[in-house]
Amino acid sequence: MSDILKNARRIVVKVGSSLVTNEGRGLDAEAIHAWCVQLAALVRQGREVVMVSSGAIAEGMKRLGWATRPKEVHELQAAAAVGQMGLAQIYETSLREQGLGSAQVLLTHADLADRERYLNARTTLLTLLELGVVPVINENDTVVTDEIKFGDNDTLGALVANLVEADVLVILTDQKGLYSADPRKNPDAQFIHEAQAGTPELEQMAGGAGSSIGKGGMITKILAAKRAAGSGASTVIAWGREKEALLRLVAGESIGTLLVATTAKVAARKQWMADHLQLRGAVVVDDGAVVKLRDEGKSLLPIGVVEVQGEFARGDVIAVRSPAGTEVARGLANYTASETRRIARKPSSQIEGLLGYANEPELIHRDNLVLA
Repeated sequence: MSDILKNARRIVVKVGSSLVTNEGRGLDAEAIHAWCVQLAALVRQGREVVMVSSGAIAEGMKRLGWATRPKEVHELQAAAAVGQMGLAQIYETSLREQGLGSAQVLLTHADLADRERYLNARTTLLTLLELGVVPVINENDTVVTDEIKFGDNDTLGALVANLVEADVLVILTDQKGLYSADPRKNPDAQFIHEAQAGTPELEQMAGGAGSSIGKGGMITKILAAKRAAGSGASTVIAWGREKEALLRLVAGESIGTLLVATTAKVAARKQWMADHLQLRGAVVVDDGAVVKLRDEGKSLLPIGVVEVQGEFARGDVIAVRSPAGTEVARGLANYTASETRRIARKPSSQIEGLLGYANEPELIHRDNLVLA
């Protein structure tokens, strides 16, 4: 555990409703403040951190004076809308006290399934991290029902880890970690300190997707770890009330359960580009652009494009080919095929004049490009 956490530069931290609320009676300001102090310390260490936090519905119920959780979806969504104000406010206040800026980001699973919205969300989050701002992310409960129905942001935490290519996903929960069986029922249950993410045995230990302890419990965390491992991020499941848990984890202390990703980050991203997304088109680039991509690790600029092949949308994966037709790289396009034809062979400074707007100065940013 020590090396993975010690070397982690980009960390996604997920905290669940049971931790951020006072047993459903609104937000636990003291607990949130303690995590924000730790997040600030991580940033001072040169790390980048993203917080995925539940708690909007519970805070909304408190502000609306509701003693019991409503069952109607529109009432739950109304509570989320009211409570999200308090959730953002307390994180903003606590992080500002530590000298950090914060940003509220509300996402839905649909945002991460749609190619263009995925690219927009990724660019925004990476920009915030470059600026030293801590994004605080929650599911947009006001417009979706998944979180309300299933009651967990574990999947969202994993999707965000994939989105920003995090090194580690830390899931803070109300349990110490993963056991070989339910310790409440089996006195012989063994604590699992470390295992490989994605192994079938882990899901069995967590009770399986249809078990009573699996609903919204440990099974969602096991599945989240499996999903995060797909992009090369390891996952730690730990007790959120453990004193200074985040700082102790990155110092190498063995806290909770570590689920190790077996695929390296670069290999995972290349595999995602190469195998899991269908190519929508291609661009042929000049020899100078080939050198920039292969030897210098630069982004692909429109000025290097000599031909556009096929039809593709913003966010589609396209091939980058040399004048001889050899695939040099592939990546996510910032412009559609028709837009690319208009800006090809032109400097980036002319994009806005040619299109009337400019999404990015690059056709494919180096972070969204893998060499063949």
